[in-house]
Amino acid sequence: MKRNSKLSLALHTLGHMADDQERMLTSAEIATHVGTNPVVVRRVLGRLREAGLLISEKGHAGGWRLARSPEGITLADVYIALDESIIASGSPGESPSCSVESALHSRVAGILQQTEMALIEQLGKTTIADVHDD
Repeated sequence: MKRNSKLSLALHTLGHMADDQERMLTSAEIATHVGTNPVVVRRVLGRLREAGLLISEKGHAGGWRLARSPEGITLADVYIALDESIIASGSPGESPSCSVESALHSRVAGILQQTEMALIEQLGKTTIADVHDD
């Protein structure tokens, strides 16, 4: 997994949050851990908050923490919340004029969709607690 992906940042952060579930982590603290900017952290974690995986609080004692136990958050939950496919696919707006290219594009798109579904199924078998325990 590439180091700068949203999924990598999210999973790394959730792993740290599993250490102390009551402690609020600031965007700045998280950014230091993952080597990025706090704005990037807020964008990524905001998606997880919208999905009900994280809670955020503003103010001096604010920050981010898990909304559920690590056992209740699967890697698929995180992947789906981020809406960041790691399976490459063709542009949906492309309409090849060649019948061979069109048939090939259609077949490959189906295979990629099946691959994405299999990936999500496998990610659903592992929780943040499983990764944290490793």
